[in-house]
Amino acid sequence: MIAWLHGVLRSAGDDHVVVDVHGVGYQVFCPGRTMSAMPRAGDPITLEIETHVREDHIQLFGFSEGVERDWFRRLQTVQGVGARVALGVLSVLSPADLFRSVAAQDHALLTQAPGVGPKLARRVVAELKDRVPRLAVVEGAGDAVGPPTGEPGADEAGDAVSALVNLGYGRAEAFGAVTGAVSALDGDTSVEALIKAGLKELGR
Repeated sequence: MIAWLHGVLRSAGDDHVVVDVHGVGYQVFCPGRTMSAMPRAGDPITLEIETHVREDHIQLFGFSEGVERDWFRRLQTVQGVGARVALGVLSVLSPADLFRSVAAQDHALLTQAPGVGPKLARRVVAELKDRVPRLAVVEGAGDAVGPPTGEPGADEAGDAVSALVNLGYGRAEAFGAVTGAVSALDGDTSVEALIKAGLKELGR
């Protein structure tokens, strides 16, 4: 099983690259975000790899970061999400965007990905919600997004998000504001303080 590749970029197509590793060319399919960060042909390249072995073929999927590969795997645990759809999601959404979408149970962002309609987007956030702790700090998910579930402040943060949603803000928008408030307040996690700081974040 191939876990990563380091070689020279031989060529690049719309959705794949060919990596020359000691004279052997590996075709690797990549999400758009990874493709947009590719070096020029002839330059060295390193990709985190997910290997799919089927009866009639072997396919390699490459990512610039391990956290992208982890989300690629996680997305495919959802019924109706195959490799192509998972690549499409990761082409338009960063791991941090995905984390916030699932943690906030906001499926709207996912519908930006090709092949993902509202029904499938709702299924993704519903099936992955227990694997992404609410307001948890997840390695590679982007900025720290608050206290892990079960620690002081987690319930207050959730209540503050709900309060902002009730005031008319979108769930993802409210989630991001409370995330910033948790970091800015540095320990003051009362609901009132989080709402006030969240509103300040939203007003910027």
